[in-house]
Amino acid sequence: MVTVAALAAAAGIALTGCSAGQHTQTSSQAAAINGNHADVGDISLRNVHIVYPEAASEHQKGGKAVLALSIINGSETVTDELTSVSTDLGPIKITGPAGGKFELQPQETVLVGPPSVTAAAETGDHHGTTTAAPTTTAAPTTAPGGGNSSASDAAAEQASIEITGLTENITPGLTYTVTFNFKDAGTVQVAVPVDAATSERVENEKSGPAPEGAGGGH
Repeated sequence: MVTVAALAAAAGIALTGCSAGQHTQTSSQAAAINGNHADVGDISLRNVHIVYPEAASEHQKGGKAVLALSIINGSETVTDELTSVSTDLGPIKITGPAGGKFELQPQETVLVGPPSVTAAAETGDHHGTTTAAPTTTAAPTTAPGGGNSSASDAAAEQASIEITGLTENITPGLTYTVTFNFKDAGTVQVAVPVDAATSERVENEKSGPAPEGAGGGH
């Protein structure tokens, strides 16, 4: 009887240990996040990543790369400005929300990137993005000359940050250092990941364009 009780107790301890180990492993798993984030002064950068290109060849040496992110000015009183962005990947072209200075009004969030990416951000179609202030669109509610802005105005005023003349090939899954300089908040470096293509897109690139006359139904 003593022997049986001892064996049962030992089995219970073994099961408990196994269960505890499994629980620890599960709790350490992190949620998937599209991009990186950073803070400097009252400025927050969220979901910073390099957009997967329309053609994979664009990300080869000599090509271009487009950054996407949300820039949030958490100050209630101070207007800040993104004065420059730099990286060893190549020269960077910055276009502000209104096509001029890249200003950030108090409590404003500016969405940067291709229209399809920023539209997804506005509708919440992304993972792991957090904000430090109420979100607004990059385009103003009124056109520069007065009156209501149209959809074409919003597209024309799209904020963008583009790396041109890449000095090397860039690869999905890797990160590249990009430095953001703000007039008031200061400077911050971000390890920026490259967005990966969807499985559907990879298959399309492998197969190439469909031959003429293909795709007919029965």
